[in-house]
Amino acid sequence: MTVPSKPKSLALHERARKVMPGGNTRSIVWQSPYPTYAASGKGAYITDVDGNRYLDLINNYYTLIHGHARPEVVEAIARQAALGTCFSMPTETEIALAELLCERVRSFEEIRFTNTGTDAVMFALKGARALTGRPMIAKCEGAYHGAYEPVEVSFETSPERWGNRPARIAYSKGTPEKMLADVVVLPFNRTEESIAILTDHAKDLAAILIDPMPSRIGPVQARADYLKALRDFSTKHGIVLVFDEVACFRAAYRGMQGVLGVDPDLTTLGKIIGGGLPVGAVAGRREVMKVFDPSRGKPDAPQSGTFSANPMTMAAGFASMHLMTPEAYDSLAVLGRRLADGVQGVIAETRSDMQFIGYGSLYRFHMHRREIIDYRSSHMSVEEARRMSDLSRRLFDKGFVLSGNGSLALSTAMTEADIDSVVTAVGDAIREQSRAAA
Repeated sequence: MTVPSKPKSLALHERARKVMPGGNTRSIVWQSPYPTYAASGKGAYITDVDGNRYLDLINNYYTLIHGHARPEVVEAIARQAALGTCFSMPTETEIALAELLCERVRSFEEIRFTNTGTDAVMFALKGARALTGRPMIAKCEGAYHGAYEPVEVSFETSPERWGNRPARIAYSKGTPEKMLADVVVLPFNRTEESIAILTDHAKDLAAILIDPMPSRIGPVQARADYLKALRDFSTKHGIVLVFDEVACFRAAYRGMQGVLGVDPDLTTLGKIIGGGLPVGAVAGRREVMKVFDPSRGKPDAPQSGTFSANPMTMAAGFASMHLMTPEAYDSLAVLGRRLADGVQGVIAETRSDMQFIGYGSLYRFHMHRREIIDYRSSHMSVEEARRMSDLSRRLFDKGFVLSGNGSLALSTAMTEADIDSVVTAVGDAIREQSRAAA
């Protein structure tokens, strides 16, 4: 394919290469031969520095549930900025956001804020280790939980390295072997196999970490029997059950735990709860959250951070989440179903070897028709990954931004007309792919 000329983006990239490795500080937004630079965003659309306009279907990787520059959020940020951007004191803004979140979710008795979702996961696991006095954690093969080495284990693996049981595979070179040794890897949605693996390590496990609807695997929901088995096993063996809802909390008013009906001990949050500003949080049962409590001296798991609960984020987060009523979630789900029905119709019409799956406002293309249950059934071959990258590029050139792996997240700023335009563009892109392959 010929990449459209974007002279201003190219010029910015050439500047960036002089001061950043590869001209980039966020690998996920890299595009070859150079990335397209954003100039502004309004509602559901982004405009790049060369004046091209795009429907934003990824919303900064699930973060912007209202799209760009929602007036109420902008006003909240401006109001707080005039009062001060950060202080070495707590502010009322964090109480307001904490109250809002704790009122919504049954398992959120208390909450503490962090700077990112990665931070939230890190502190949740530190808290679990401090509470139990045990070293090991369990996580699912192929699940992403942020840029923290223990939870990156077996995030990305390939068939030639698969065994009967998921192996401990480092994501980043140089990860210490002793760090790998403290991670147990489970097959997502495989109840009997997972319980067998957990049983072998029960006395050493501090936490079981699971995303109840992992976007990198599906997004596919955890099966009810699977989550219940993990809940029962955790309770029986004194293990802290941690749900990572950093991404999937946007899927429903009470998060995926509200949809699936299983309460964890701790939940990690991020993305949408910050209103577009950096954020993370750990929420959970009071008796577990006490591990972070500094009111009686040094806590067993100290947790802080220069910008944790900064009032800019708290104000933006409250404004954004206050707007996310049950009706707002329902409206997003209606748009999601409209998109899914339309894209699935195009796939059937073109007889394409692909599928489009998801829930709520989170969806993803898969370039195969296999039933997706776990990481291995969703894993793309080299050819499937190439086709997905090509489809993503074709849609980008038509004015639609989505992840290179086919993931997308809708926003309340979108309309039915926006959704229908996506369906039309997907059909056109699939037909172009077919002609190119003929």
